[in-house]
Amino acid sequence: MEFITHLVNQINGLVWGPPMLVAILGTGLFLMLRLKLMPLSKIGAGFALMWQGRKKDDEASGEISPFQALMTCLAATVGTGNIAGVATAIFLGGPGALFWMWCTALVGMATKYCEVVLAVHYREKDDRGEHVGGPMYAIKNGLGKKWLWLGSAFAIFGGLAGFGIGNMVQVNSMAHALQSTFDIPLWATGLVSMVLVGLVILGGIQRIGKVAATLVPFMCVAYIVAAVAVLVAFADAIPGAFELIFTHAFSPIAAAGGFAGAAVMAAIRFGVARGIFSNEAGLGTAGIAQAAGTTNSAVRSGMIGMLGTFIDTIIICSMTGLAIIASGVWTSGESGAALSAAAFEAAMPGFGGAVLSIALVVFAFTTILGWSYFGEKCWEFMVGTKAIVPFRIIWVLAVPFGAIAQLDFAWLLADTLNGLMALPNLLSLLLLSPVVVKLTRDHFANKASIGGAAAVQR
Repeated sequence: MEFITHLVNQINGLVWGPPMLVAILGTGLFLMLRLKLMPLSKIGAGFALMWQGRKKDDEASGEISPFQALMTCLAATVGTGNIAGVATAIFLGGPGALFWMWCTALVGMATKYCEVVLAVHYREKDDRGEHVGGPMYAIKNGLGKKWLWLGSAFAIFGGLAGFGIGNMVQVNSMAHALQSTFDIPLWATGLVSMVLVGLVILGGIQRIGKVAATLVPFMCVAYIVAAVAVLVAFADAIPGAFELIFTHAFSPIAAAGGFAGAAVMAAIRFGVARGIFSNEAGLGTAGIAQAAGTTNSAVRSGMIGMLGTFIDTIIICSMTGLAIIASGVWTSGESGAALSAAAFEAAMPGFGGAVLSIALVVFAFTTILGWSYFGEKCWEFMVGTKAIVPFRIIWVLAVPFGAIAQLDFAWLLADTLNGLMALPNLLSLLLLSPVVVKLTRDHFANKASIGGAAAVQR
């Protein structure tokens, strides 16, 4: 077992090392330039489409509304990474890490846009008549049979990684947060979570979409309000916090208090790595959920899907990071969720830590729901629709085990498999980027011609 752990550690170091981070950032930058910065210029249009997509379009094909598809994606991505991941990045890389998280998110919007466009464009119907898509189907239908092994590799990595990164690790974080804050036994959290998760995912994507559309907006807004309360309490320190972020994105930061100091490379490495972990741009998961959304346009779906990265990192991660830096607790020596809790407790003594724990629990719970769909579609790609019911049962049964188990190795293995998902996805994005560019160009050309025709008629 010690040998296996060492081996996985070595692989993890390669998977999440500088070459992979450069590949993910480089791919995002390449796609952003090929799209002529369209994901940035069309953020407003994306939010307008998201608002219009709250209701399912009966004339378009799909199982859930575009809004529910986005909320399902956010359910999976807005999780422990937004609380513990941001804090870990700052603990290891200093305040400058937040700047590199922002950079990751901005180019990641192009990556996620392309992931969703390809997923919807190449989606197909399964034996039950439901739409399925994602990197594995984009590879299969876009690159052809000779590349099928690449799609299968993605499905294997995703199908296995989900049990760790999207299930047991999440419920483990929930259980320990509730135990430390409210003295709730680990097993109790595991059992209650198992029942709640089962009630939702056994109903399929329609039920997951409805729950996500109700829970995710509420949890995001509630968390932002709580984080704003922290920033209001430390309003005088906010200008200094931004100065620290921008200064130490490009210059080393010395040790201070419980902070050990960090080089610029550490700020870049941990900012990029934790940013990717949080918003999953480059991992390919977003397209799996968006492919189930009702739509007649892959580009419109892409414009909605890319907002997931913006909301997750530019908004929610920024609130966590600014709260940690402005409150001054980043030099306390704490790390992970404990560091974020210290920031909230400093602004709201007596109950700030409890607020953070509740947020962590809700974030983790929705991640389990979102990732259950990702994992299910990966197994369906490999085995067929007969895998769906057994997968859901195993997924539900894994929840209480995750609450009480020691998950150091499971976390390491899942983190490694999660990173490996990026390899086939990034390669397919690069090879199929001409398809995305053509679809995007045609979409906006048609809109312009329709707009011109309407103006002539007037």
